[in-house]
Amino acid sequence: MSDDTPVLELKDVHVVHKARTGKLFRPDRVHAVAGVDMAVRRGETIGIVGESGCGKSTLAKVMVGLQAPTSGDVVFNGRSVLKRNARTRKEFGRAISIVFQDPSTALNGRMLVRDILRDPLDVHGIGSPRDREKRVSELLDLVGLPQSALDVLPSQVSGGQRQRVAIARALALDPDVIVADEPTSALDVSVRAQVLNLLTDLKARLNLGLVFISHDIQTVRYVSDRIAVMYFGKVVEEGMAEEVFDHPTNDYTRTLLGAAPTLL
Repeated sequence: MSDDTPVLELKDVHVVHKARTGKLFRPDRVHAVAGVDMAVRRGETIGIVGESGCGKSTLAKVMVGLQAPTSGDVVFNGRSVLKRNARTRKEFGRAISIVFQDPSTALNGRMLVRDILRDPLDVHGIGSPRDREKRVSELLDLVGLPQSALDVLPSQVSGGQRQRVAIARALALDPDVIVADEPTSALDVSVRAQVLNLLTDLKARLNLGLVFISHDIQTVRYVSDRIAVMYFGKVVEEGMAEEVFDHPTNDYTRTLLGAAPTLL
């Protein structure tokens, strides 16, 4: 069960980009995110689904502090993170993690897995060197990788194993919430279900809040407790997964559900 108090809240969040296609003095403006309200609680998976270009990834960046909203507020444990001081920024950075779509570009290809996992601990000054080594070893166990994986480069393991390393890095600081932005779309079909099951198991085991973002509504259905459907920057439908799938109220949701079934 999820905790009642949200860890992270988005309040009327808008993100407007200036496009290069406009004239010099009148640039085009693209409303990537338009008035989104959302609450993320521990122990709950929120699935955000929509076609490419609907604003999902921009929303993910707002959630983890990589993109400042044009207007609206982002609230972490009851405090706005837009007016945050250094201490709040550090707390927010530890509590909210992200797993990117393609682990081959998200991980530093010149660092050993051991160093990739230890880096967040070094940056935040957590524990002694011995504590950090122990934590790195625990992280590999959490994501189902052998200890021998510590001394290889990301390029020396498979795509599925690289994504497990990326998930382990996201867990390094014991976060409250993980935002997973299309975490299986760069993987072979044969390993997608394994990674989805891993994320679901970790959410339950660690009581994480999980935001799972995908263009594939069937994959989102597989992992989510609640679902938000995005279309042109807006959340056009939101509710418990069963309710959205069994009784969709929006035409765009019906269109997504009517698309061809997926293989995860």
